[in-house]
Amino acid sequence: MQKFCKYLLVSPAVCGAMLFVNTAAFAGETSSTSEINQPQVLANPDTKATNIRPDQTIGQVTSVSQFSDVQPTDWAFQALQSLVERYGCIAGYPNSTYRGNRALTRYEFAAGLNACLDRVNELIATATGDLVKKEDLATLQKLQEDFSAELATLRGRVDSVETHTAELEAHQFSTTTKLNGEVVIAIASVVSGNTVNGQKVNQNTVLADRVRLNLDTSFTGQDLLRTRLQATNLDPFSQTATFTPEGDFRFAGGNNNNGVVVDALLYQFPLGKKTGVTLEANAGAIDDFTNTVNPYLDGDGGSGAFSQFGSRNPIYYLVNGTGIGIKHEFSDRLELSLGYLATKDTGNPQPGSGLFNGAYGAIAQLTVKPSNQITLGLTYINAYNNNFFANGSGGSNNANNILENASSNSYGIEASFQPSSKFVIGGWAGLTKARILSVTPGDAEIWNYAVTLAFPDLGKKGNIAGIIVGMEPKVTSVSSSLSNAGINKDPDTSYHIEGFYQYQLSDNISITPGVIWLTAPDHNNQNDDIVIGTVRTTFTF
Repeated sequence: MQKFCKYLLVSPAVCGAMLFVNTAAFAGETSSTSEINQPQVLANPDTKATNIRPDQTIGQVTSVSQFSDVQPTDWAFQALQSLVERYGCIAGYPNSTYRGNRALTRYEFAAGLNACLDRVNELIATATGDLVKKEDLATLQKLQEDFSAELATLRGRVDSVETHTAELEAHQFSTTTKLNGEVVIAIASVVSGNTVNGQKVNQNTVLADRVRLNLDTSFTGQDLLRTRLQATNLDPFSQTATFTPEGDFRFAGGNNNNGVVVDALLYQFPLGKKTGVTLEANAGAIDDFTNTVNPYLDGDGGSGAFSQFGSRNPIYYLVNGTGIGIKHEFSDRLELSLGYLATKDTGNPQPGSGLFNGAYGAIAQLTVKPSNQITLGLTYINAYNNNFFANGSGGSNNANNILENASSNSYGIEASFQPSSKFVIGGWAGLTKARILSVTPGDAEIWNYAVTLAFPDLGKKGNIAGIIVGMEPKVTSVSSSLSNAGINKDPDTSYHIEGFYQYQLSDNISITPGVIWLTAPDHNNQNDDIVIGTVRTTFTF
């Protein structure tokens, strides 16, 4: 500061007024310095300009009288007038103030000085030498030398960014594809319960894993081609331990002894500004194009609820496989999801197979958001020869057996209410009306419902606690023709009670202990209550 005043041959007082130079340069001619300058200006204690950013200037002024807070009686008036009228490198704020009393950082000074130097060079280049004195040029040259280090620092930062960018581009995996993954490792066991449907419950502790690698490719910046590789070693407990589809884990896939398979293959692209299309080639799921209205709990097994049932309304599992999904947003408050997915043998051209001659599920859902806190889903699903258990959603053995050879229409309502950022209450109800197509035709009704509670950021940002209480799919009535054929409704009611607490160790690691309690498993009071305990560790990268 003292050096600069000496070079300009003015008093320190006048010099102080001159040094708040051209804030317009921070948004215009010297834009490379704006990011460095902004934090200091935003932190300025001047309460009159609290909401003014440095890039909000009135531009170049032609007269000092344009500043409402600078008067001819001010001690710095002549200095400002000289800089404005001789060099044209002073600017102010949108409210026509100059704010000459605020503090000046070295970076601001360097940027402003550079702007004035640019202005002087402009004057010289246009042969207006009579406006610039020899003494001024000598002074500015000296200043440029004294502050060359600061200017070099700014240039060096830009050069460093360019170097790092070039290095990343040269060594990147692909110009179009990104790799991300998730590893789930869990210790799990049935800790209570002896017999279910006359079979002995297995209480051995297991160490389960599921590894997923996603290759996400974009060709236009708006589309997505996802190729997901998966390896797992855990069969559903319903097949090996509990002998009821109720309570199966979300992260349990078909055990392939950790062999790598293509678990999912899809392509998503926009069709206009408000419509998205998803083409499912393998293992398509409803959440690829539909809002399941269960925030924080529907986490695909690696996060959120442990069970298939706790993740979403079970009727959603009737739609999966190969096909197409479309989502159209009428507005921020209303969207429509449509989808058709064939379940089995989609690559087989024989009768009873293929896309349109075999098992399938089709969905139409309206998702309504009356406010930012409330979300509602109204769902209709038509399915053929498609059951809950085959797709991992639970329910009684009886319910799944009925749907194995039936045409069904399902109706669901889902709701979520988030009164605060720390609490979400939700739930759903689903009704499936099935028409059995076997030798003995008949009708059956299958109900399910749940109430869910989620507590985001409980104890620490990123943590989630969840509670799910409900009834998994249960056959509540059958026609007389089915009853005469020995197909009956479920005798009792089983309740699914689940709780978990997901603790976020870091951005990429979480540990989640939890428990699932099934009362009267398989909707039969003759079966022992089952309690399943687990600790899940999830790594993401």
